[in-house]
Amino acid sequence: MAEEGRKGLHNLKPPKGARRPRKRVGRGEGSGTGKTAGRGQKGYGSRSGAKDRARFEGGQNPIHMRMRKLRGPNKKMSMPFEPFRTHTQPVNLADLEARFDAGAEVTPESLKAAGLAKKRDVPVKVLARGELSKALTVHAHGFSATARERIEAAGGTCQTIGE
Repeated sequence: MAEEGRKGLHNLKPPKGARRPRKRVGRGEGSGTGKTAGRGQKGYGSRSGAKDRARFEGGQNPIHMRMRKLRGPNKKMSMPFEPFRTHTQPVNLADLEARFDAGAEVTPESLKAAGLAKKRDVPVKVLARGELSKALTVHAHGFSATARERIEAAGGTCQTIGE
């Protein structure tokens, strides 16, 4: 018995008091959990086969019924949950002014290289915050009307991807 004090996987066990025996319900009044076996008197939860439904909020009006629902096929928020939203990555004219030279070709790849519009597979939309004094060829998934005006006023061109 020289190795009595050593611990290993062969002699690991939970500490004393960590494991409790299973609660045996419905085993007589004297046990404290007899008769209704902790289920209460009547109601859905006392019946056999009763299940707590997922999303059940204890009878309170559930969240999917409390949220507003805007009808119509062309509403981005026709249901107020994430999958119905359209996402775009905004890029402002001020960013293009600061990061690109005159005559440059601006694409989603070059935007990513410049530290803008880093998310893959999310459309890029050019917005009009800031001024633009250089002629740039900008390829993006969308342009605000003002951004398109300002790019073309500076002698550049706007090309929409995916048309």
